[in-house]
Amino acid sequence: MRESVTEVIVGALVLAVAGGFLWYFTQATGTGGRPASYDLAANFRSAEGVSVGTDIRLAGVSVGAVTALSLNPETYRAEAELSIDKGIEIPDDSSAVVASEGLLGGTFVEILPGGSFTYLEDGQLFQSTQGAVSVIQLLNKFVSGGDSE
Repeated sequence: MRESVTEVIVGALVLAVAGGFLWYFTQATGTGGRPASYDLAANFRSAEGVSVGTDIRLAGVSVGAVTALSLNPETYRAEAELSIDKGIEIPDDSSAVVASEGLLGGTFVEILPGGSFTYLEDGQLFQSTQGAVSVIQLLNKFVSGGDSE
């Protein structure tokens, strides 16, 4: 009888640890579901480093995630669908910028808010965007004295 009680306790601990890992996984990857949200669109010249699930940040705070990314075959621009948490109002003259946390850091989409008193609504497009900056191109310009394109 004593062995079965020990086995039940160990089994319960294993299930609790597995549940903890599952909870952490859903939170870390964003698959656990975000709060209610609305979708915005952005077109980037270069979306290098951006993928589905990439964070969207406003003032350094995560306010959403990239939910879709595709190439427009007519304009050759990356089209991103951005899911923004409800309650976060984005002025319609704001910019969406592909930013990096540092030389070796990850990539995220940063929203630079404008000063307009009208806000983007579900399905609207950011009018101002800036794509990813290539570190290799920057280094080439620096090494060549700025003449390289």
